[in-house]
Amino acid sequence: TSSDFPVVGIGASAGGLDAYERLFTTMPPDTGLAFIIVQHLDPNRESMLVELLERFTAMHVSQVVDGVRIEPNHVYIIPPNRNLAIKNGKLYLMELKVPRGMRLPIDFFFRSLADDLGERAICIILSGTGSDGTLGLKAIKEGNGLALVQAPETAAYDGMPHSAIATGLVDLVLEPEDIPAHLVGYVEHAFQVRHLEQEAEQRPAQQDFVEKIFIILRSRTGHDFSSYKPNTIRRRIERRMAVNQIEKLSSYVRFLQENTREIDILFKDLLIGVTSFFRDDEAWKELEQVVIPDIVRNRSGGDVIRVWVPGCSTGEEAYSIAILLTEHLQRHKLDIPVQIFATDIDQEAIDKARLGKYSVGIVADVSQERLQRFFRKEDNAYEIDQHLRDMVVFAHQSVIKDPPFSRIDLLSCRNLLIYLDSELQERVLPLFHYALRPDGYLFLGTSETLGKFETSFRVVNRKLRLFQRLETGSGLQAATLNFGPPSLPQRAEGLANLQRNQITVGQIAVDTLMEYYTPPCIVIDDHYQILYFHQSTGKYLQPPSGEPTYNVLQMARPGLRVALHTATRRARKERKEVFVEDVVVQTNGDSQTIDLVVRPIRHPALQVGLLMVLFRDKVATSENSEKLPPPAQESDGRIVDLEHELRSTRQYLQTTVEELETSNEELQSTNEELQSSNEELQSTNEELQTAKEELQSVNEELLTVNAELERKIVELTRANNDLSNLLASLSTAVIFLDRGLKVQRFNRQAQQLVNLISSDVGRPLQHIVSNLKIQDLIISAAEHVLETLETVVEDVETESGEWYRMNARVYRGERNDILGVLISFNNITQERWQDTWRRTLERAVDQAASYIIIANADGKVEYINEALANRNGWTLDTLELLEQIPSVTQHSPEFFGDIWEQVRGGTEWQGEICVDDLINDEARWVAASVTPVRSVEGSIERYIVILEDISKRVEAEIELRSSERLHRMLARNLPETAVLIFDHDLRYLIAEGPILEDIGYSTSSLEGNTLADVAPQEAVDTLTPL
Repeated sequence: TSSDFPVVGIGASAGGLDAYERLFTTMPPDTGLAFIIVQHLDPNRESMLVELLERFTAMHVSQVVDGVRIEPNHVYIIPPNRNLAIKNGKLYLMELKVPRGMRLPIDFFFRSLADDLGERAICIILSGTGSDGTLGLKAIKEGNGLALVQAPETAAYDGMPHSAIATGLVDLVLEPEDIPAHLVGYVEHAFQVRHLEQEAEQRPAQQDFVEKIFIILRSRTGHDFSSYKPNTIRRRIERRMAVNQIEKLSSYVRFLQENTREIDILFKDLLIGVTSFFRDDEAWKELEQVVIPDIVRNRSGGDVIRVWVPGCSTGEEAYSIAILLTEHLQRHKLDIPVQIFATDIDQEAIDKARLGKYSVGIVADVSQERLQRFFRKEDNAYEIDQHLRDMVVFAHQSVIKDPPFSRIDLLSCRNLLIYLDSELQERVLPLFHYALRPDGYLFLGTSETLGKFETSFRVVNRKLRLFQRLETGSGLQAATLNFGPPSLPQRAEGLANLQRNQITVGQIAVDTLMEYYTPPCIVIDDHYQILYFHQSTGKYLQPPSGEPTYNVLQMARPGLRVALHTATRRARKERKEVFVEDVVVQTNGDSQTIDLVVRPIRHPALQVGLLMVLFRDKVATSENSEKLPPPAQESDGRIVDLEHELRSTRQYLQTTVEELETSNEELQSTNEELQSSNEELQSTNEELQTAKEELQSVNEELLTVNAELERKIVELTRANNDLSNLLASLSTAVIFLDRGLKVQRFNRQAQQLVNLISSDVGRPLQHIVSNLKIQDLIISAAEHVLETLETVVEDVETESGEWYRMNARVYRGERNDILGVLISFNNITQERWQDTWRRTLERAVDQAASYIIIANADGKVEYINEALANRNGWTLDTLELLEQIPSVTQHSPEFFGDIWEQVRGGTEWQGEICVDDLINDEARWVAASVTPVRSVEGSIERYIVILEDISKRVEAEIELRSSERLHRMLARNLPETAVLIFDHDLRYLIAEGPILEDIGYSTSSLEGNTLADVAPQEAVDTLTPL
């Protein structure tokens, strides 16, 4: 089945890229629509449209693959050198079989889109030359779809937009950036008003609004659409409401009353008569092989073949019949007059049909042979040959209101009845029966039937809807041949010639002859061409030898030509009847005397001068006729002289006539030569035109390619600028080498490092002396990369003592192909210095006598120096966390908890702790400091713990305290004794003994003070030397 969402076909050619950008930049990515782009592309190269359009839309963009099912919110692009079709919601690629210059991929796809999706088909025509898409747009409109066109003034090339707008079928002409809003609005409103038909049936008020629309249309155009099929009419009204984003019928009625232009557009929409040349091949072959031969075969001498094409639209069907008739008559070398009456109520369509110009898209429907034979190519259009144009009379006529034509041999009314309801069809079909000759043919559309009138026609081919008139009683006609007043064109127009009126030359001649007797007569024009014969004129006229002609002077029998020429010239000059008596006409060796009457024809429908020539066998003239005087009755001698003079005059006239005929033959010969030259020039012109079309097609493709390349150049320029600025901003030196190790690109840092200058681009790197201590290091690294495709990393030193880390790797292209080698140099001089200094510090720390521990912010130990490991046996395995420092039971868990709480708060802790010596299985006292290290931001990153072994000092202090206690005890127990112990500064360390109190001192007054503070100077002087 076909897709249940609308599908948008977009056609463009030269200048389309800019239009795509403007269109998709403003297109929402979630419209629920699928977009299919048909672009004229160069068949010999890959398109870059996918990559380019991806920049303009968030929708998925892809090139069509055969058989892909379309999805909403996707953009599909036709590949080069293919036609594209859609069937049941899938896209199919078709081979192109027509030559370049005649390919019309947009028309091809739009027609396919119309067939598959009907009213859900939407087409957009953007910038481009030519007229591709115009015929496809007509098919979209016939299926009740939507047609949008880029405003020509905004298009880089306005050929395609102008051609589409000229059809009169375009719904909206917009700038590309304005299309999305109208498109989304149309889709939303189209489905909101989709149930208008059901509402109209359920609510009589809705039907009343539809009737009001009919009244408005009738008042404006004079045509009543109330008898047209309701479903068809409502669908067209719904579509116009959706285009104008109107939801209610009542609102649309008001809109029509306020906008006469919308009335005209709706009228045009209701009259959409999409036609084409030779539509439905099988039916036209039946017409060519069966119907036309039968019509010609039953034609009596001089009888005109009459064809009527009601509802002819823009004339393609009428001209198609003219082509078939011309081919048949010329094939059998027959000279039978043909009159084709083509009528329609759409005056604009009639005007286009009369013009006879069609877009180049008809090449899809008309063979090359017929194009060359019956058309003349002008720019981007084909114009109907004048001979065919003269066969067809186009006129404004309503089959419902106006009288029909009569004595019709073939009546072709295809796809008109399907728009009429059954009541109106029952009025029209009897009119068609009346218009046809006995055994005349009726040609209907494939969806149309005769209904209850089948008994009035013989079935020729039911499948192809070909019927033949049967004779019936007069009751069939009498009930239906009541006509109202004739419908008038929407604008007044004078009749330019007889063929724009429904009156034939024969009918005018009959009207004139009714005023007289009915002798043999003919009707001729200004060029002496016979237009009509009445009764037998063989006694007066005969066909000359050679090519057939209808020139009356050449057909006149001997004796008649001079009198006929004189009388016709005088009648035309004086504009009155001329009568010539006693004209002797030679007939098959005998002679007869006749009277010749030449009378100008006056008729309101004529704006050309016609003459009626009557041949009377000695019939008296009317009183109002001016007679040429009879010969005077004179003596016999005089008669002899006059006869002699007459013979001389006749001989002179005969000679003059023969000379004129000779001159005419020479002129005819010259004319034939000129005609031959003209045909050769025409042939050459057609060849040049074909070459021009091919070149134009190639030019369009090249323009598209050029636009794509220009965008690529812009992108490459931008990328190149970005790369140049990036390389310039890098502190890293960068060199690009091709596969031959030639320099392709480098930055300023590389210029200083390897001694490169701008002119070195393209030179082999081997020719350049670098500032490295090892000259061939870069070359060997690059060669190794190309051989193994492995990256080479190596530290190199310059002559100035700086160090760089060289990184050489494969340089690959977009398709992963190897383009060369990319070499970069990072300055690591500072890094190497820092690394050396780091190793020096690590060695110093390892060799330090103090014990050092470094932990991270979580307290996990990361480093223990060698002194601690060798002295105490602590390792990263035995000490994972600072909180797990090995310790005997001298300290409680709360002791260490207080330490870590203080340190985590950011405050350094110092003190003495007792730790375990895991090697000697003993305790050691250490002076400890735990310092938090902060980052630049102020957060704690590390903890540094420094432990100083103070075990010996602690032991000495313990011994000192023990000795002190001993001395104090002795001093207290010895009577009249005092123990005084000084340090080097004669400061009292111990002052103990009973005698101290006797001499006025105490322990507290002495300990901590110097001797000089409490004793006489003599004592100081005495003890100082000691």
